[in-house]
Amino acid sequence: MTTVERTFQGVPAAAGVAIAPWVGLEPPALEPVAPQPSTDRDIDADVERIRDAIAAAVRDLEALAADVVADGHSTEAGIFRAQVEMARDPALLDGARGELQRGADPVRAVVAAAAAIAEVLAGLGDPLLAARATDVRDVGERIARRLAGLSDAPTLAGPAIVVADDLTPSLTASLPRDRVLGIVLAGSSPTAHAAILSRAYGIPAVVGAAEAVRAIRSSAAGTLLAVDGETGEIVIDPEATERARFEQARAAVDERRERDRQAASEPAVTIDGVDVTLSANIGSPAEAESAVQLGARGVGLFRTEFLFLERDRPPSEEEQLAAYASVVAAFRGHPVTIRLLDVGGDKPIPYLPIPREDNPFLGVRALRLAETQPDVFLTQLRACYRAAADGPVKVMAPMVADTSDVAVLLDLATRARAQAVEAGHPVGHVQLGVMLEIPAAILTLPSYAPDIGFASIGTNDLLQYTLAVDRGNPALERYRDPLHPALLSLIRTAVVAADAAGMELSVCGEMAGDPIGALALVGLGVRVLSMSPANLAAVRRGIRASSAEVIRDHALAALGDDGPAAVRGRFA
Repeated sequence: MTTVERTFQGVPAAAGVAIAPWVGLEPPALEPVAPQPSTDRDIDADVERIRDAIAAAVRDLEALAADVVADGHSTEAGIFRAQVEMARDPALLDGARGELQRGADPVRAVVAAAAAIAEVLAGLGDPLLAARATDVRDVGERIARRLAGLSDAPTLAGPAIVVADDLTPSLTASLPRDRVLGIVLAGSSPTAHAAILSRAYGIPAVVGAAEAVRAIRSSAAGTLLAVDGETGEIVIDPEATERARFEQARAAVDERRERDRQAASEPAVTIDGVDVTLSANIGSPAEAESAVQLGARGVGLFRTEFLFLERDRPPSEEEQLAAYASVVAAFRGHPVTIRLLDVGGDKPIPYLPIPREDNPFLGVRALRLAETQPDVFLTQLRACYRAAADGPVKVMAPMVADTSDVAVLLDLATRARAQAVEAGHPVGHVQLGVMLEIPAAILTLPSYAPDIGFASIGTNDLLQYTLAVDRGNPALERYRDPLHPALLSLIRTAVVAADAAGMELSVCGEMAGDPIGALALVGLGVRVLSMSPANLAAVRRGIRASSAEVIRDHALAALGDDGPAAVRGRFA
């Protein structure tokens, strides 16, 4: 086997280095149960069997959540609490009933119904939501295994690197962690729950490595693998020099982790004394605790779509309150910024009648839905006000373009708070703000800044709308660098307007998690940055090693540069 055939590149999903034999881990095939002609079957009896299997699966998932909590990962247990709700979702049972009526046996009916729901999620074009499709399939297969009398508990004979097409969340959590040294998956993504759990348990993982998995499977079982979960590198049957290189990388990762843990409590202060607040972007309560441990001083962006998109009816006020309150509790007095529901024609929801649009990114989405769907936002805001009774909560509205949109937010908030008080619920103070992701919102900021408490720049969409770049079109990759001088100019405009109004301005787009992008933002005058928790340590190190005066000069000079490459060169 040549060097080229032994070395592969996947997508980094969980940092760490592992060197161990590989073992394949795929669930046993589900076989149909008692197939019969549909005319000879009692559909109602099959439905009752499925109901019983669902109830058993719910008990299993609740027990799994309790085990994860006992392991010290209380927020990650939320993954399985969410799966409990997926199992109880009437859409799953209704879909299975339909499959039964078309002649499927109970096992295949449940798998097919879950697959149909998962297919909708996978087709939404959002990596985070597409990753949740695996969770739905996981729930369906768990129920089906109950029907088929199969065990869910995986076994490993000894320490190994697990190789599979994909791993469901429950299978990942059930793996014997004293024996799983690493994970390599042909599919999946860094936002999938299998990756989240791998990071929580400190298991190095590489995903999106289909070519590597094919080659591994063609090698002898038990062949040694070397895996770097930070770079995505995979080497089959590494030579002595390669093993030594991976061992050095493992030592470096361990050293950096320890250094990051020790530095997590250190402030992000430049060498000339400018303090920058670093907070976290999270997509579910399961991500809160790790963000706290990595030193996040609050949540700058709590994406709430996970509550709305995996069901056939809207989440109740109590469900939302539980999710928001758990994050507020995890951050122990640091502010939690909750983004109101951000969906539109590109993210269809069965219970929200959103007409299909030719260009949904420029259509009726996010706060613009309030005109026809105000109750969705009123319920969400009531839950936010109630969560604020236990700690500081901020709420921001996406897709705001001007003063009229701000007026909609303020009216909804006033009504929601009054409704919560009238219902006898304790409420707290909620600071209201907006996302600046449309150029018009920045250009008109002085007109509405006195009416709100803060604003946060979403650089991902702001770049899309500024440069007319579809975020999902790979042919436009050269336009996708947020250090484009046009974007920097808009950010600087927002900083000046916010300073004049005495209003807090933050950045919650991916630019804030890029160490060079973060320095440019600080140089432009931004003092609050929110990012993926994994990026906190690197951004903190960069800020602590920099002079605010120097990077300010670089950032202001960059406004006149001809492209992102020139801007990056100033901060290199």
